[in-house]
Amino acid sequence: MRRKPDPMWILVIVFTLGVVTTGYTQSLLDRNDSTPSISAQP
Repeated sequence: MRRKPDPMWILVIVFTLGVVTTGYTQSLLDRNDSTPSISAQP
């Protein structure tokens, strides 16, 4: 068995961690203060 899909797994892990941390920080920000300071759209 060759170890070919290792970079793909690394990308999957990084993407999953990014999604989890984004959701976690969003829930923390929504719980602490309801002021949308990150999504400041013009």
